[in-house]
Amino acid sequence: MNKENVWLEQARQGDKAAFGKLIEAYQIPVYNLAYRMLSNPGEAEEAAQEAFIRAYTRLETYNPAHKFSTWMLSITSNYCIDIIRKRRALLLSIDEPLPPHPALMSDKRKGPEPQLLMGEQQELVQSLLQELAPDYRQAVVLRYWYDMSYEEIAEMMDTTVSAIKSRLFRARRQLAEVGVAQGIAPTVERAAAMA
Repeated sequence: MNKENVWLEQARQGDKAAFGKLIEAYQIPVYNLAYRMLSNPGEAEEAAQEAFIRAYTRLETYNPAHKFSTWMLSITSNYCIDIIRKRRALLLSIDEPLPPHPALMSDKRKGPEPQLLMGEQQELVQSLLQELAPDYRQAVVLRYWYDMSYEEIAEMMDTTVSAIKSRLFRARRQLAEVGVAQGIAPTVERAAAMA
């Protein structure tokens, strides 16, 4: 039995310290997912905290036959979708760069120019993600940032593999169209084919 399974078993028996170890193990992926979904560091932090609270209070519903990471990220993404739906009428901020989270920091020895370019690319990616509907954004983030399989994403989003493939295709198409409109992609057909 690996450490994670031991911690899970102990946490299910009420051991808060064991659950604390799970939080330490997953805090960066959970925060990164929340940030990609919400595009706001403060909201992402709150969403990550809420996701861990929800996971802790629902530990009895966790099925050990599935990966804990998938279950944890599912709770996070579903909570983020709820937030996005609640603020749908509000204008989303797309001007914020990625936060200075340790997992996202570039190597300081590379100098300021590569760091600036990386920051600009991150801002561009984040602004493009904001153009997508929440379900499309969720599928894109899970597939391309977390390298999840279609099956894992379908399970997490409670849908079929073909629905996920369709969402990803439409998301790539939409991103390509936005890229053309912003002058950062040559043509919709070429950009969609490259995606």
